Amino acid sequence: MQRLECERMFVAVMETGSFAKAAARLGTGSAQASKLVSRLESDLGVRLLNRTTRSLSPTEVGQAYLERIKLVLEELDALDEAVKNRSGSASGRLRLTVPMSFGTTQLAPAFIDFASQYPDIDLDVSFSDRVVNLVDEGFDAAVRIGTPADTSLIARKLCGARIVLAASADYLSRRGTPETPADLAGHDCIIDSNFRDPLVWHFRVDTSGEANTVKVVGRLRFSSADACLSAAEAGLGIARVPSFMAGPRIRAGRLKPLLRAFEDQALGIFVLYPPNRHLATKVRVFVDFVVQRFQGEPAWDQGW
Repeated sequence: MQRLECERMFVAVMETGSFAKAAARLGTGSAQASKLVSRLESDLGVRLLNRTTRSLSPTEVGQAYLERIKLVLEELDALDEAVKNRSGSASGRLRLTVPMSFGTTQLAPAFIDFASQYPDIDLDVSFSDRVVNLVDEGFDAAVRIGTPADTSLIARKLCGARIVLAASADYLSRRGTPETPADLAGHDCIIDSNFRDPLVWHFRVDTSGEANTVKVVGRLRFSSADACLSAAEAGLGIARVPSFMAGPRIRAGRLKPLLRAFEDQALGIFVLYPPNRHLATKVRVFVDFVVQRFQGEPAWDQGW
């Protein structure tokens, strides 16, 4: 077991490029990571790494060993998962990465229910809008909004994420209600900088097939949909945010939806995981759980 620990650490160091990142992935400290790799080199009687103050790189024999030992460890992990799957038990540590806003508002309650249903699974969730490499950083699965860029991952759609415009009744009574996207030029727009191009607002493609976009301006710019909605509710302008954030405030009457006839196509929300011949039971039951949880019309889009 100690030799396996050393080999897994060597692979993690090579995949992450540092002892610190490898240690974080495997839940230990940098000093222990270095010690494990040194022990492996001592056992083998060869130097596997070239170490400098700025970088790590494999020696020629280290590269050859890396390629072979990765296959061995993958086969061993696959064997372990096959045995666990046969027993039908869902257990172990499940590492997930999910978007901040959607994660905290919509996924968190689902995680609580999942944890209650599967008491033998240790749930470790990272709430972040940073797009991570699942394999390199040791995550079992991810939830992401928009078409997945990494085609090597398996993707299952959870639901759609509409992008909507909303403003308070007070603002609209003072400034008027826009009837077309072009009318936004005369309005204060609240900018959500989480979007790839936050100053360009997209609407439904017109009958000619041309993209319908409007460049907007505004003195308020937040990297938080919740902050944008709070500003809109205070009468400071028009916000453009995902409906899973705006829905509760619109349903409560605190904000009014705008330009619904021009609404762009909804983005997809997906659960992603690496392909594996023997998918771990803990991953399979989680994926099935969230897919079932979000099937049908999302609750946040109902009632308005």
